[in-house]
Amino acid sequence: MPRLAGGAAIALLLPALSSGCGSTTTTGLTGIHKIRHVVVILQENRSFDSYFGTYPGANGLPMVDGQPTACIPDPASQACVKPFIDHSDINQGGPHDQVNARADIDGGKMDGFQGQAEKANPACKPQATGCTNDVMGYHSASDIPNYWTYASDFVLQDHMFEPNASWSLPAHLYKVSQWSAYCRAHDQPSSCTNAPEAPGLPPDEAGSSGSDPIYAWTDMTYLLHKHAVSWAYYVVNGNEPDCENDAAMTCAPVHQNWKTPGIFNPLPYFDTVKKNGQLSNIQSVDGFYAAARSGVLPAVSWVEPSVEISEHPPSPISYGQSYVTSLINAVMRGPDWSSTAIFLAWDDWGGFYDHVVPPSVDVNGYGLRVPGLVISPYARRGFIDHQTLSFDAYDKFIEDDFLNGQRLDPRTDGRPDPRLDVRENASELGNIVNDFNFDQPPLRPVILPVHPTTTLTGTPGPATGLDPAVVAAEG
Repeated sequence: MPRLAGGAAIALLLPALSSGCGSTTTTGLTGIHKIRHVVVILQENRSFDSYFGTYPGANGLPMVDGQPTACIPDPASQACVKPFIDHSDINQGGPHDQVNARADIDGGKMDGFQGQAEKANPACKPQATGCTNDVMGYHSASDIPNYWTYASDFVLQDHMFEPNASWSLPAHLYKVSQWSAYCRAHDQPSSCTNAPEAPGLPPDEAGSSGSDPIYAWTDMTYLLHKHAVSWAYYVVNGNEPDCENDAAMTCAPVHQNWKTPGIFNPLPYFDTVKKNGQLSNIQSVDGFYAAARSGVLPAVSWVEPSVEISEHPPSPISYGQSYVTSLINAVMRGPDWSSTAIFLAWDDWGGFYDHVVPPSVDVNGYGLRVPGLVISPYARRGFIDHQTLSFDAYDKFIEDDFLNGQRLDPRTDGRPDPRLDVRENASELGNIVNDFNFDQPPLRPVILPVHPTTTLTGTPGPATGLDPAVVAAEG
């Protein structure tokens, strides 16, 4: 079984944490305000159909008599490839840049996945021996049992879309600010222009100018600070999960921790974070486990993985599921469970097949569909949410819960920037509050094994770990 270095290694041994339903009081609070802690966990590179395509009642893979009906053109064979069950713990996925998103969607045909994967790996034929061209593959409940348990015990969202049809950095910028931009001057939001593909790159990324990027537009932490709402951004020590060029299938590893800004840790580059003196809110994931154990979670937590536990191909699915389970177990065992909402999603589709056409909100998105889960004592048990959602909905929930409905709106937030629109107010966007029943008796914790039995095959052992310096074997 995998064991992870640093805070993640400690976390997987979480039975030492106190158990119980939590002690944080919600007495006197009503509706959404019963949630005093929002935790956003963002993993990597899976489409909805690749993880939940056969989940009962969800808008999953179209089937007839248990067999997928879609057949996606395969340029290599001049035939087509149907979705197929794939129990491999390590996947290859496909390219997932803006151009790949457009090609995969193909004007609404949703038929470009196989061709894009073959362009990135031209020697690979569908399901050939030793071949890793697996974008049409999907996983079963027995492969990812903990994720399916969370879906059945809490809420599964089957129309969650990446906010932008592009790669990981813009997705993470959207997560904390509702925009991806390129800025010419510090502390001048008006100097920023729309940049869904090429915002300022961290200096350690290929193609960077070598200087720190300027993120001068307004982000969510600005509003949280303005309203005296606590927040923290937790980062796992290791390597970044993705390449700067998401059209490439591999790249040299780039180290990350909470002290090193990057693709998955962009907040240190935001002028607002520095000016408000909140750089110390960006912490190691050790801090998350400690806060959960002690019952001192901030109002808003974002949690970012390292590549080893991100589920970003070729990182093992099992490692990521174990890590996410450890995070959720930590909250459920701690005093804050009774007042917490956990939002779990995957940052983009990773090149994997999905059959649902993304809605068009503006020139930047939405991107392709990804899995989304809501885990909370007030979540509607076993509910499948069919609303159109994106990560924008997380900020909308946070704003409605803690900020009296204030939006990242240039007209009202006190720090105007030239963003395209107010994403939280998009007519297409649903409301995550509908995933809750604040009148129900609170659901009890569902403590799951961090190393569940699965049907995944090819899980790396101690001799085949992806990074011996970070990933080792548990006895």
